[in-house]
Amino acid sequence: MLRTITLGSCVSVQGIFERQLENGKILVRVGSLLFEGFPVTKKAA
Repeated sequence: MLRTITLGSCVSVQGIFERQLENGKILVRVGSLLFEGFPVTKKAA
């Protein structure tokens, strides 16, 4: 499942969901790299 995370105020990464961390962040995999960040929430239209 693809998920999008934010790494800072301007940088986001989209990758394959790996796992949820205890601090509210998630890990996503892009190729062989793992990125940790806060998930982007869906906004109602």
